[in-house]
Amino acid sequence: MENLVSRWVVLRVKGEAEAYRYTVYRELEGTEAEALAAMLRIVDSYAEAVTESGRRRQRRQVFRVSERSYVVRVENWMSDEQAHFTLAELIADTHADDLPDTVSG
Repeated sequence: MENLVSRWVVLRVKGEAEAYRYTVYRELEGTEAEALAAMLRIVDSYAEAVTESGRRRQRRQVFRVSERSYVVRVENWMSDEQAHFTLAELIADTHADDLPDTVSG
C-alpha cells in the first residue's frame, strides 16, 4: 500500500434479486491504509443493535470478498439485512487539477 493521500468512497450495495442499488455511503481522504481502516469500522458497526440485549440476540456475519470488499449480514428476530461495502479510489475527475479528466488520460 502506498502512503499517498487520495480520495476514496465507500460504496454500499443493497437490495434483493435484480433490484440492487449502489450508493456512496461515505467519502474519505487519506492513505489507502487509513481509508481501509475507516471502511472496516463501518463494516463492524453496520446495522448494529443499539442496546446490549439487542446485540445479544443479533447475529452478525461478515464475508470478505476481497481486501477492499466485504458483505455484512445482520439477522435480528424480525429482520434480515445485508449490505455489500467496497472501497473505491477516485482516479479521474474533470474538476480536480491534480487528477486526469479520464481514466485513460
